[in-house]
Amino acid sequence: MRVFLLYPDQDFDLQRELPLNEAALTQDLELNRLFNAMARGDRFLYEVAQKTVLSSLRSPDPIRYRQDILKDCLKNPAIVRNIYDLAVDSIESKKKHYYWFSGRYPSSTLHTSVEMLQTFVGFLKDLKNIADEQAANFASAGFTQFFAMLEHELSDDYFALVQTHLKELKFRNGVLISAELGRGNQGTNYVLRKSPDHKRSWLERFFAKEPAFTYRVPERDVNGARALSELRGRGINLVANALAQSADHILSFFNLLRIELAFYIGCLNLHDQLTDKGEPTCFPVPVPPDERRESFRGLYDVCLALSLDQRVVGNDLDADAKDLMIITGANQGGKSTFLRSLGLAQLLMQCGMFVPAASFSANICDGLFTHYKREEDVTMSSGKLDEELKRLSAIVDAVRTNSLLLFNESFAATNEREGSEIAGQIIAALLEKGIKICFVTHLYELAQSFYDQNLANAIFLRAQRQAGGGRTYKLIEGIPLKTSYGQDLYNRIFRTAN
Repeated sequence: MRVFLLYPDQDFDLQRELPLNEAALTQDLELNRLFNAMARGDRFLYEVAQKTVLSSLRSPDPIRYRQDILKDCLKNPAIVRNIYDLAVDSIESKKKHYYWFSGRYPSSTLHTSVEMLQTFVGFLKDLKNIADEQAANFASAGFTQFFAMLEHELSDDYFALVQTHLKELKFRNGVLISAELGRGNQGTNYVLRKSPDHKRSWLERFFAKEPAFTYRVPERDVNGARALSELRGRGINLVANALAQSADHILSFFNLLRIELAFYIGCLNLHDQLTDKGEPTCFPVPVPPDERRESFRGLYDVCLALSLDQRVVGNDLDADAKDLMIITGANQGGKSTFLRSLGLAQLLMQCGMFVPAASFSANICDGLFTHYKREEDVTMSSGKLDEELKRLSAIVDAVRTNSLLLFNESFAATNEREGSEIAGQIIAALLEKGIKICFVTHLYELAQSFYDQNLANAIFLRAQRQAGGGRTYKLIEGIPLKTSYGQDLYNRIFRTAN
């Protein structure tokens, strides 16, 4: 049985490696806050959220596939949580049967497997009942396929047959085994036989009776009892192993169901928190990687929203057909927050989730990379500029056409002329390779040099500043300015203190 709730044609691999730039993405986009909100203290939910969010989908169809499933989850949260809890309970039930001891002897393997399968059948029946009662409430292709699979695989005839076999495998009337004599009269070819049908009449049993010889082991014959036990073990060994494999198969199904539903449980947890704060969410419209699009209304930083009591400021933008976005303006005007909101929205869109905005549409990127300024190297093994260039070199080795690269005040460790020259050459080279760039900078020469080129594929944004120096935390389209209004910060800090 397959689940197919994260992909239409494959299972989700929880053991997959995280991207090489996972640490940088987590630090720069504050992903731990996002994952904690999705997990709500559950370590397993945290791991699944981390693996799914950082394992971006690369085409619109699988993204829409997950979006439709998530829409079903948002419409039926109690049902989805019930199915998830059922999967968790079925996995936990394994511990009650000491299943890890079952492989030592065939008899213990058989006994434990029968008990496990009996328990699993109960969970499968519960799952089938949910499917029968609730399937009509789900419209996505993923859930429709999932419930159809349950309907086909878990029929009443299936449950009846399983119960019959499990009852027989308890061998309450003994074990019937055939064997042959090999070299030195050693037993060989042990085969477990179907037990006689004890429901037949005495007349049928009399005429069907075959000649047999009986030998009874004396009560105190320890060696004889041990030999008989070994014969029984040889006879049931194949059946015990097959039954153990069946139990493992059903257990793997519940494990996979738990993993794939865990992603949607995390989404429900996050959605509940954002809804409680009155923050909007929407399902984004993804377009292919080579079609440049960046258009949204009310986009906000979801991690910032999770950390504040009040609502956060959202931004609007129409930047379709743009490869380069340069962001300048007032200090503490919301530039870095805006950049982080772009990166988070891109990740959330490409894992099939809703995004924190009233509306959002963007092209899929073939890899998301961040290059943010870092603190001074405390070991003094290198300067800040040298450290920045080393990190950029690693990014360039991994970046591909149609990747998205977010720069936050990069190359500010040197003087403006040198920093602008380095950044300008890097941006030009990346644009030539078809890479999409968002660059937050205080380097006026850098911003102005690209503005003067009048590039059709570039857009320039500026952090809005009110006449009195106040910050709206809105970004507007505008030409670069020579000042970042550091005087405003000075006045706010020192004159207020006086």
